This record gives sequence, C-alpha cells and structure tokens, in this order.
Amino acid sequence: MDIYRVINQLRLERARLDSIIKALESLELEDPSGPKRRGRKFMDDGDRKAVSERMKRYWERRRRGAPDGANSSDDRAATAAA
Repeated sequence: MDIYRVINQLRLERARLDSIIKALESLELEDPSGPKRRGRKFMDDGDRKAVSERMKRYWERRRRGAPDGANSSDDRAATAAA
C-alpha cells in the first residue's frame, strides 16, 4: 500500500468536503426567513386575557371547594366564544 497515495486521496477528499461545507454555510446565511426562534412561546393580549379569566374561574372554584373538573364545559364554551 502506497501511504503517500492514500494521504493524497484523503487531502483531496478533505478539500471536497470543505467546499461542500462552505456552500452549505452560504445557503444558511442567505435564508430570508431569518433565524429560527426557539424557546418560550409568547401569547398575544387576547390569549393572555383568556388564560387569566380561565384561571380566575379555576381558583374561585378551588376556594369554594368545588372539584377540579366541575363546570369544565362552561370553560370550554367561554373560550370558544372569545
């Protein structure tokens, strides 16, 4: 086995891979949608208000001693109407 020939083939392959990597990185930089957002999802004002009302009803029932699932259909109807 000619070790110099193997080394030369590996160098050629490395050069080819480097050019592919550069091409892919340039595609990533040209992405018009911008960076992908990760992490917490934020609510708009309407969603925040709906959650607030739902939690107020939940805690009011808890203070009165009603079971957790009581009037859950009312919650769903109120959310659908909003």
